[in-house]
Amino acid sequence: MEHRRILHVDMDAFFAAVEQRDNPSLRGKPVIVGGSANSRGVVSTASYEARRYGIHSAMPMSEAKRRCPHGIFLPVNGSKYREASSHIFHIFRRYTPLVEGISLDEAFLDLTGCETLFGPAPEIAVQIKREIKAEVGLTASVGLSYCKFLAKLASDMDKPDGFTIIGFEDLTTRIHPMPISKMWGVGKKAVPVLERLGIRTIGDASRIDLNKIRRYIGSLADHVYLLAQGIDPRPVEPYHERKSVGQEVTFAEDVGDMEFLYTTLLAQSETVGRELRQRKLEAKTVTLKLRYPTFKTITRSHTLLEPTQVDDILYHTAKALLAKCGLNSSDRIRLIGISASGLVPERGHQQVTLFDETPERTHKLMEAVDLIRDKFGDQAVTRARLLKKGK
Repeated sequence: MEHRRILHVDMDAFFAAVEQRDNPSLRGKPVIVGGSANSRGVVSTASYEARRYGIHSAMPMSEAKRRCPHGIFLPVNGSKYREASSHIFHIFRRYTPLVEGISLDEAFLDLTGCETLFGPAPEIAVQIKREIKAEVGLTASVGLSYCKFLAKLASDMDKPDGFTIIGFEDLTTRIHPMPISKMWGVGKKAVPVLERLGIRTIGDASRIDLNKIRRYIGSLADHVYLLAQGIDPRPVEPYHERKSVGQEVTFAEDVGDMEFLYTTLLAQSETVGRELRQRKLEAKTVTLKLRYPTFKTITRSHTLLEPTQVDDILYHTAKALLAKCGLNSSDRIRLIGISASGLVPERGHQQVTLFDETPERTHKLMEAVDLIRDKFGDQAVTRARLLKKGK
């Protein structure tokens, strides 16, 4: 287990840092990138100057505006961030072909076996940081360990521009005292559940009675127990073939309003459709995912007569699946998501739409909207229903 050399690279305040790089007048100022401050949009990234006001990603933009009224609020500029990300990933691949991208600004690298060519893994990590700074003008925090979980944890321990190494011998002294909220895969809704079971630190999770705890939280018990033991055999998977495209959200408060759930699905369907078009893919199957406050999770799927990448077809399919779930007025939902699977290469623009427009016209409209959002941000073009959602 100790022989693996896994590096986790996490760019520092990536979207905001790119904006500060390209506009020197923003440097040293609180920059908040995300949806409109007057909508129900959320913060995508906040600069470290903004974080001093308690602003963080996924915070409602209205709350960020309240906490930092003099902050500089900018829309998401997807094309600019993708360009910077592409350069960063090119640097990664100079050292290893085993690069697993988690997002535009985050990746795992398996450096095992690369040391013969490039020297010890810590030296490779430092060199990667230097090249990102010199060529892209941004800083990264990196963590090095023998498994993914600890590498990811390490990259967050000395931000910004940090470098931390964690070995197996560090488990009891450095990792076990950490709060359970620091564990990968444990969301803020799961934390109070675990704490009520006496699992307040990562060390507590390493000593649980699995059979007893499974009765309360199911497979989450195995997850926290193994990671707390420093056991995470997952490989870095650079060639992982995308089997689905999805979008989900965990609500800050459990939701029982069906219209709000439908509107959320509409926004998610647009995101999934856009990614399908960017990847030149179509999907045969649409899946709805729901999670209740008890952590019970259900999925419902429907296979289409023809593959699609059209937002409205994805949405109306997911909406029908939600309607069939039989939610009543007392039901509350913790998480909702939509995914598209059974992916195939796009076949041109012959898909049947739900409207009178021709398939060609529909496709051109979606392409135009995608281009506008890439250039001016996701909020540049939106549906009236989604604006209503923010009121």
